[in-house]
Amino acid sequence: MLKRFFVVFLFCCATFSFAQQLGEKNKDSANVVKDSIKKVEFLKNIGNGFLPFNYFNLDLRYLVKFNQFEGFRTGLGGETNNRFSKRYRLNGYLVYGFKDKRYKYKIGGSFRVNETSNTWVNLSYTDDLQETGSSSFLTDKRFFTFFEPRLLNIDLFHRHITKSISLEHKVSNHLLSETQIAASKINPTYFYNFILDDRVFNTFDLSTAKLSLQWSPFSTFKIIDDKLATVKDGYPKFTLQFTQGFRSILGSDFNFSKLDFRTIQQFNHKNNSKTKITLVAGIAGGETPLTHLYHAYPNNIRKETILQRFSVAGLNSFETMFFNEFFSDKFSTLQVKHTFKAFNISERFKPQLVLISRYAAGTMRSIDRHQGVSFNTLEHVYSESGLEINKLLFGFGLSFAYRYGGYHLPNLEDNMAFKFTFNISL
Repeated sequence: MLKRFFVVFLFCCATFSFAQQLGEKNKDSANVVKDSIKKVEFLKNIGNGFLPFNYFNLDLRYLVKFNQFEGFRTGLGGETNNRFSKRYRLNGYLVYGFKDKRYKYKIGGSFRVNETSNTWVNLSYTDDLQETGSSSFLTDKRFFTFFEPRLLNIDLFHRHITKSISLEHKVSNHLLSETQIAASKINPTYFYNFILDDRVFNTFDLSTAKLSLQWSPFSTFKIIDDKLATVKDGYPKFTLQFTQGFRSILGSDFNFSKLDFRTIQQFNHKNNSKTKITLVAGIAGGETPLTHLYHAYPNNIRKETILQRFSVAGLNSFETMFFNEFFSDKFSTLQVKHTFKAFNISERFKPQLVLISRYAAGTMRSIDRHQGVSFNTLEHVYSESGLEINKLLFGFGLSFAYRYGGYHLPNLEDNMAFKFTFNISL
């Protein structure tokens, strides 16, 4: 009896010891998993342009930039994270331009109205610069690159002081919306007069309302860690935005409307190559100043030789089109980009060939309203084609584009753009 009890006692001790060791191993495994999740989350934040701290994420977009008007532009910005609050968030930035010797800043805050539909109310006050002729969609996700290629050579900016309130709302997993009401004071940094009813405006006030919709009908989603995450990006995707300017409301000077549209289609081929087609179109009517009209995303500087124009190619820009060469109140662009499978030359050397064709067309009514800025119109189709060889060394590559068709220039060299590219992912 005593012997049997002793055997049972030893068995229980061994079982307890094994269970304790197993628990410690499981605990170690859990810690490894947690550390791995933290690393993935950290890299995700860095990839989105944030350096996370305890309650605050530093925004890397504002550290260092350069353009022709401000020269070097540097500062700090960021936003609070979920550790600070899951219902409230604060954001802002403060930067300084060394060439124009001015501070620019933004102060903003948000509060969540509904968690299920991810509905947020956002308020902001901004005093900054914006490129004339540029346009963006409210619903666009944050896009971050270590530096913005086109920004280096832009010189046509207007200053704006904008107060805005907006409402983000997820209509469904496939349909996102954002509505914004804003009042802005616009002051071009270049000589420009807008002629309307025998009045001359060189500065003006605008009151606008925007509605932006982003529809991704073929994307798939899944709940991961109580959050809705995109499992697969489906194509095509559609984005539509309507803007209405109101005259005499909050001192606004002009009445105008704009409609912007974009669709993206991507074909993934079996050999790991892909073809991406992007169509963008916009129309502006009424009393629209040049600041709120359209350019075709140009990215070529006005220098005499092709080597003097050597710079950085953009992701979706017309590389042979000179800055401020064209403006339109109706325009459309089509870009076709085919990316081949990377050449597997070695473990670290895998260059990638990309073939690109771009087209643009547009018109401009009442050109005589816009004085002080010389530009052409796009009644004839603008065409350029070229190629990129990416990831040659440390993410850098080379790009070549050629301009042909209705806007081909007499000097052969002026139709060419030779630049380098930069592609890196985390």
